[in-house]
Amino acid sequence: MILKKGPSPWGENEMTLKRYFLTDVLEDFIGATDRGEEMCCAATLAEQVHEFILRTNKQWIGSSKWIVRALKIYDQTLADRYGQVFDHYYETREKESVITFVDDVLQPYGGRLFEGFSLGK
Repeated sequence: MILKKGPSPWGENEMTLKRYFLTDVLEDFIGATDRGEEMCCAATLAEQVHEFILRTNKQWIGSSKWIVRALKIYDQTLADRYGQVFDHYYETREKESVITFVDDVLQPYGGRLFEGFSLGK
């Protein structure tokens, strides 16, 4: 029964923190010019954006192959887009589809978060 109910929703502080961390990695990804750094940022984005999507929708997250499986359980179309944008980046090194995807995920929650955010305030 607990598994079907899903995880507890994030509180406002947790949501703010997750938006900040996702924004921070996205900005690092955008600014990176070294291929290795870009790939590390892309991998971190893939993990963090999947967590953000699922947890904001009261769904359990996954790891490794279960990232995609958990996304498919929640929304097949969204899981397909997730796979396509990261696959496109890794094949072409073009960042725009990943950037747009992450921005689309963040938009309903206020978008990217940097301005006025401070840990410990």
